[in-house]
Amino acid sequence: MFGVNAEWVNLKDRLEREEVEAFLQGFDLILDQDVDYTLVIRDEVSQGASIVATCSKAKSVLKCFAVREESRGEGITSFLISALLDKLFSQGIFHSFIFTKPANTDVFLALNFKLIHGNADVALLENGIYDIHQALDRMKIKYQLEDEDKASLVMNCNPFTLGHAYCIEEASRNNQEVLVFIVEEDQSLFPFKTRYELVRKGVAHLKNVRVIPSGEYIISAATFPAYFLREKGAWLRAYVELDSSVFGKYFCKSFNITKRYVGNEPYCQVTEAYNEALKQVLPLYGVELYVVERKDFKNVPISASRVRELLKKGELDDLKNLLPEVTLEFLNTSLGREIVEKLKSSDSPH
Repeated sequence: MFGVNAEWVNLKDRLEREEVEAFLQGFDLILDQDVDYTLVIRDEVSQGASIVATCSKAKSVLKCFAVREESRGEGITSFLISALLDKLFSQGIFHSFIFTKPANTDVFLALNFKLIHGNADVALLENGIYDIHQALDRMKIKYQLEDEDKASLVMNCNPFTLGHAYCIEEASRNNQEVLVFIVEEDQSLFPFKTRYELVRKGVAHLKNVRVIPSGEYIISAATFPAYFLREKGAWLRAYVELDSSVFGKYFCKSFNITKRYVGNEPYCQVTEAYNEALKQVLPLYGVELYVVERKDFKNVPISASRVRELLKKGELDDLKNLLPEVTLEFLNTSLGREIVEKLKSSDSPH
């Protein structure tokens, strides 16, 4: 390892990015769209100083790790990971995740990472000042989650619609206690704090419903990046299984969740794949999945994407039939108008 240097990659430089992408292709990997920092190690003695190893991060998630076979066993993995962790520490981040192929799990266990879950395609590990057990224990205390059986929903609510409200009300009618986890990852048009407050206020009349931030372990950049990157194919299957398993294995066990409710999904391929994974995975942990037929308007299911499309086009007449009063009121605030203007000027309604 003497003399080895980690080189920062300027991801805005097309040639530098393409070089890393080409290297990763040899390992059946891609350089994810959300990556914000990449390091490479080069073979300084070879002509052209070709890449022998690379690793990247997206906020607190380490990913896109690959080492050329002939360079393995030389401490390069430890060197790269240490360099990335130093970068995280400099940004004030003291807890991290890593995505890797299952064959690499032992390498990272030896570097003090803890395995959260792995499947045939991907393993998720974590490292830092706490782990998933401690995070859920704190959540249990903060929200006073007792041991009674509970039903649950996980929602992004971008924004909160009458369709979301209908699904929550259905769970409320049929269960003594309901937990609604609002996706905390802030990669949606409507910020997390806004989405959380709209749902909390919108279901305040349902006394057996509690609205809770999802944290880092449900539909996050760590457990389900495909949800935000809109990836398809094998990686989508790997991620939906991973997130479903983390929920069943940890959340359901910790909070005594016995049911999970979802709306049927006629449009979004990612959400449809997620529902299918939940259907297969949750029974393994003793949890029932309930699929609720979506509330519709004019024979079209109500969805947040439909609302965003109408807002983008400025077609507001139908919104009163798609949105609860709390969301309609928010859209008339200064922040609400700002979000709508941002949507109108964007290339995508997401």
